[in-house]
Amino acid sequence: MALSLDFLALPLMVAASLVFISVLAGVLSTRKGFSFLLVFLLVGTLAGEDGPGGLVFDDFGLAFWVGNVALAVILLDGGLRTDFTTFRTGLRPSLLLATLGVLVCTAITGAAAHWLLDLNWPLALLVGAIVGSTDAAAVFSMLKSSGVRLNERVAATLEIESGMNDPMAVYLTLTFIGVALAAAAAPGVGGGLDAVEVLRSLLQQFGWGAALGLCSGFALAELLKRLGRGAYGSGGIRALLVVSGGLAVFGATTWLGGSGFLAVYAMGVVTGNQARRQVRAALSAMDGYAWLSQAGMFLLLGLLVTPSALLRTLWPALGVSLVLMLVARPLSVWLCLAPLRFNLREMTFISWVGLRGAVPIVLAVFPLMAGVPGAPTFFNVAFVVVLTSLLLQGSTIAWSATRLGVTLPDPQDAAQARLVYGDFVIDAATPMDQLCAFYGLPVPTDPSQTLGQWLNDELNRPPVVGDSAMLGAAELSVRQMDGAQIAQVGIKLG
Repeated sequence: MALSLDFLALPLMVAASLVFISVLAGVLSTRKGFSFLLVFLLVGTLAGEDGPGGLVFDDFGLAFWVGNVALAVILLDGGLRTDFTTFRTGLRPSLLLATLGVLVCTAITGAAAHWLLDLNWPLALLVGAIVGSTDAAAVFSMLKSSGVRLNERVAATLEIESGMNDPMAVYLTLTFIGVALAAAAAPGVGGGLDAVEVLRSLLQQFGWGAALGLCSGFALAELLKRLGRGAYGSGGIRALLVVSGGLAVFGATTWLGGSGFLAVYAMGVVTGNQARRQVRAALSAMDGYAWLSQAGMFLLLGLLVTPSALLRTLWPALGVSLVLMLVARPLSVWLCLAPLRFNLREMTFISWVGLRGAVPIVLAVFPLMAGVPGAPTFFNVAFVVVLTSLLLQGSTIAWSATRLGVTLPDPQDAAQARLVYGDFVIDAATPMDQLCAFYGLPVPTDPSQTLGQWLNDELNRPPVVGDSAMLGAAELSVRQMDGAQIAQVGIKLG
């Protein structure tokens, strides 16, 4: 009897065809401003049981496994591309958004779910935790494909936050799953939380994640430096080495009770900065791994959705999504960033680009696998939140960045640079008394200061290119930085 390979050929043909169609549709749709990730999600949905494809797929375990692996690869790739210098401006705000910001989003969105979906508080807060964090896959890919050059403060805050807030979202989701299960088992008692146990678990998640991520990052960087330039030093082999090492660290950290997501992101950041030259050769192959991960993850998650079931909770889910986008996220951003002297335009843009992607859908699989009552509803709500976020927020990144003035001109576009910074370029070492006398500007309190010192004091925050302050009728803008110091200032008169 001849051996039939249909069990291999047919699934391979279907999977490859779905990826091919998604990528082709994504290339065409991005010209219209739609998200690549949105296309992957929609193609998966159309191929599912309620769509023209008619494929029946309900393997949540496989989707959970693929989703976690894909997110680990995406976070590793994002970490490799994150420069240490961006932590000067992005670390403090990102840490606040990734902790306090996620808590605020969870609480407000949970209140909306309690009211709109008629859920008890443990289940409502579980919904808030599932959709409470921004998504690394969505943020990294959308910022990369938007075509805009954001100022360093905004770009660094968004990228580092998206790489760091997954641990808090996972932790809150697991915590509220435990509360919900306890409340369901003993309705009259309720699911109380042991504060000491909560704190211990939180420290374990972040402690193991940070420690193993940093240590493995330094170790991998040293290994890459020692590989030399032979066959084993080629970009493809290096990328494979980095990916396999990252996944091993992700698995080991998770097994030890830490945050694998934090570990793999920290590992990527350290490796990318400590072995910059060696990693640069592998970034092209890493980009391919990251896109393949995103394609596979969003296609599988799309296949899991049953649109007919989605319609039953569509309007309440849209309400939850709007509360998240228009109330919870803006309020959490304002609470975290206003004390750090972010201006209103920057906070508005960061609020709007709080993209939700695969993470909420992957987290929505947690309660399904744990047997939480009503878990299919959480999955449908998460899907609607992601769909509206990618459709409304993801497709307007370039437009909103331009309208809010958080973009920088192309360094090669001299005309645009003059429009933004002014016609004159002044050395930051110029004394303020000389500058004011030459341009007829009001003399500041301390005329012995240099221009760079005065502008730094006026800003009262780590300066970045594009920051500006008014002196009389003149607008003085940071035009070039030398490390953490202002090097050149543009002046726009009148």
